[in-house]
Amino acid sequence: MLSGVVAEFETPDALEQAHATLLRGGYQRLETWTPYQVRSLVRAEPASPVPWIMLGAGLAGGGLGYWLQWWLNARDFPIDVGGRPLDSAPAFIPITFESAILATALAGFVAMLWCCGLPRLHHPLFEVEGFESASVDRFWLGIDDADPLFDPGVSDELVRLGAIRCVRLRGSS
Repeated sequence: MLSGVVAEFETPDALEQAHATLLRGGYQRLETWTPYQVRSLVRAEPASPVPWIMLGAGLAGGGLGYWLQWWLNARDFPIDVGGRPLDSAPAFIPITFESAILATALAGFVAMLWCCGLPRLHHPLFEVEGFESASVDRFWLGIDDADPLFDPGVSDELVRLGAIRCVRLRGSS
């Protein structure tokens, strides 16, 4: 949510009632910020793609590690040592495993940052006076201006529903 209206509530009950009222009114793009989990506001999030990205990267990293060892030892520069086979799978296991782990960890780190939209050094919410209280003792509700029912006059309705104050966000992407 980069632009819209955010409202500050003093209690979780007031936030829950306002959220429920707005949902019944047809609003779809609502967001809440609370210092702790408020059960009635928890919604089912779609499954994260991060585990699947990590699985693919791990398999690709392990495959690349094995292929690289096979190519270097059996095809590109074969050295026969003591009559042993050039393509010795048991000897390739440690490097294959380590390259799979490395690829999985790197892909997981990058995918997690990408899915979270990070790094984001600035957000319009950071400019709202007192928004830091969302991690201490206040409850915030936001209505995105991309919502089909959004109207800047919704601030009056939020105050009627128990908001201490409302702030209009005008963000940039």
